[in-house]
Order: sequence, then structure tokens, then C-alpha cells
Amino acid sequence: MSKYYLNYLDELESEAIFVLREVWAQFENPVILFSGGKDSILVTHLAKKAFYPAKIPFALMHVDTGHNFPETIQFRDNIIKELGVQLIVGSVQESIDEGRVAEEKGKNATRNALQTTTLLDAIEANKIDCAIGGGRRDEEKARAKERFFSHRDDFGQWDPKNQRPELWNIFNGKHFQGEHFRVFPISNWTEMDVWNYIKRENIAIPSLYFAHEREVVRRDGAWIPYSEFLILEDHEEVVTKKIRFRTLGDITITGGDESDADTLEKIAAEVAGMRNTERGNRSDDKRSESAMEDRKRLGYF
Repeated sequence: MSKYYLNYLDELESEAIFVLREVWAQFENPVILFSGGKDSILVTHLAKKAFYPAKIPFALMHVDTGHNFPETIQFRDNIIKELGVQLIVGSVQESIDEGRVAEEKGKNATRNALQTTTLLDAIEANKIDCAIGGGRRDEEKARAKERFFSHRDDFGQWDPKNQRPELWNIFNGKHFQGEHFRVFPISNWTEMDVWNYIKRENIAIPSLYFAHEREVVRRDGAWIPYSEFLILEDHEEVVTKKIRFRTLGDITITGGDESDADTLEKIAAEVAGMRNTERGNRSDDKRSESAMEDRKRLGYF
């Protein structure tokens, strides 16, 4: 009798689909946090598989900072139209206009931290009890502390020392009114796994991930895209380079790498030889040694 084997990508896919189905079984109003980056695209693709031939039973939620790459917004709108699902948008600009948050000033100003208030307001307004994210443990040391089911208190805050055990993949989503969970179906995936799966499944991704020519500025060891939101110093010069982005955030904080990788095969080969984390060019993570964990404790993604 022949034996049936799953390769490692099939095992990761099966685990993620199991987690997504657990979310649908345990929560009343879950959403997928969709940024237009590769990880949220991957989670959305896995949700399609998990519930096929039915439509994805989750709405997609995007926290719009107003400082997005135009390519990301276009991709978001295209995928919403393709899937026929609801899109919930939380606007950081509206939070600023309403006095909920204050715009940062100066050369290194970013709206990244401001997203937390907008996100928590959107979760409360839409009575969301579970937000599914594309965070992975290999990305950053704070995210390595996350469980699959990550509890948030009624202020939306995360206490890494007060999380629930997940023995034998038994997940406990019980919570009091006002509390919610963040769930991370691809926690065990690496960046290499993500690219190999995208290549295998031929998943569409934004053109920003492929090498392309773009006007950039050298800042803090990274090529930051030039945009109307970037405040230049006297010594900084705008140049044109062939770059690609390993991770996507605000256009003001996302650094690119010089690269010739313009196909999925080339990207996978390039990533295989890298020794620094994909978030190494994110200026928001360079503000302090614990920048990510500090934001997560307050309710960040």
C-alpha cells in the first residue's frame, strides 16, 4: 500500500486553514486585517481555500494612514472587487481631524503609531471580536511571543505574560464583552515559506515586491521612497535606483533594497541568501530596542 506524505508547505497550509476554521467556529464577527502586503494577501488566499466553494465569511479591514503606496491601495480595491467581500476602512486622517490623535512633526514623523487608535476605534465601532492578522514569529522578537489566539483586554491591550496555553492545538477564544482576540494563522511560517507558497500557488502580489526603478532617498541605511510626505534635509539627495521592497508599510517608513529580482523565482533565491530580517529597513522599528513590543502592548497589529 502506498503511503501519503504532505510536504512542509502542505503542512503549513493545513495548520493555517485549521486555525481559520476555528476562528469561524468560535467568534461572532471576525475580520481579516488587510494591508495589501504579502502576508495579509496570503491569509486571504488561505481563507479562500478554507471555505471554498463558499465565499470568504470574513470582512476585510484596512487601516488607511493616508500615506500608503498608491500601488497598495489599487491592489486592495482590485482584490475586494474580485472576492466580493465587505471592506471596512479605518481612517487615520479622520482620527486626526476628530482630535483622537496628534500628527507627528519633523523629519522622522510617521503615522505608524497613530494606527493603533484608529484600529481600536474601528474594532469597537464594528463590534469585532476577532481580528485575523498575517504576523509571523520570525519577523520580530515581539511577534515571536504571540500565540495563535492572542487575547486583548477591553482596552485593546496585549499582555504577553497573560496569554492562554495552546496545548495540542486546542484554542480558547472565550472572552468577556469588550475584549477581543488577534489571531495569527501563519505564525509558524518563515519569509522563505511565504515566497515558496506564493510561487507554488501563483498568488498575485503588488508590483512593489518586484525590482523596479523608483526615486529614493538614502536615510538610516535604507532607500526610502521619495513622496510628497517625505521631508528632506539639506544634505539628502533624490536619486533613481532599481529596488524592491521586502515588506510594505507607510511610504514614509518603508525602506527598499537594491535588487534585480523581478520574478518570483529570483525573489525566492534572493531571500534564501539573506541574513537580516525583512523588517530591518522599517524605520518605525528602529526607534528603540522594544519599539514593536511597546506598540503591540497598546493595541498595535
